Amino acid sequence: MAKDLVGLVDALITEASNEESTGRLRLPTERALGASLDLSRGMLRQQLATLELLGFLDRTQGRGTYLEAPDSGFIQLYFRLALRLGHISGEQFTQAREMLEMTVVEQAALIATPAEVATLRSHVDRMVDATSRGDVEKAITADFDFHRSLFELVDNPIFNFLQDGLRDVLRDVVADRRRRALAVVESTEDFLTDRVHYDITDALAKNDPEAARTAMRRHFDVWRTMTDEA
Repeated sequence: MAKDLVGLVDALITEASNEESTGRLRLPTERALGASLDLSRGMLRQQLATLELLGFLDRTQGRGTYLEAPDSGFIQLYFRLALRLGHISGEQFTQAREMLEMTVVEQAALIATPAEVATLRSHVDRMVDATSRGDVEKAITADFDFHRSLFELVDNPIFNFLQDGLRDVLRDVVADRRRRALAVVESTEDFLTDRVHYDITDALAKNDPEAARTAMRRHFDVWRTMTDEA
């Protein structure tokens, strides 16, 4: 099926016309496509429906049918279903996230500008402030904003796609771990899993990829230590 869909997309690209007003690739009618591709209407509809479900096709009544690149909803659904079915474990999600972020932070350190570092530091400030006020949800949002900004800084669409999928699945896990970790600290001022992010921004400010990787590794180590204690 996968090979059939790739071949179909190749064929659809040759049949599509570039819509000047939007830059989108618009497809002819199903009747015209069926005749051009020598496919029965039933088979064509089935394959187009599959592409639409996967997010590669946008069909709107009265507007037309367009080839699209799927958004992160596709990979979020894949990861959530794989988790439910037991094909991927929570620990594997965590491991994949750490490996991905270790790579991304190194690249970010090579190209980070003072303005981008300042944005990252502002996320950490929000994180620390929210934790000090006991606002777990805002602290989690600031945490995720920090890590998302790292990926946006590197701006690799493949990494961004993977990060969006992983973040959706991990949010509930991170929220649970944060609550457990907070239960073992005497004061939120000692909540190192927030403050260790400053080490990452310091390394980025120096454009030092090795220090950035070391700081990110310490972040994950501190996180594991605190949640294990909890």
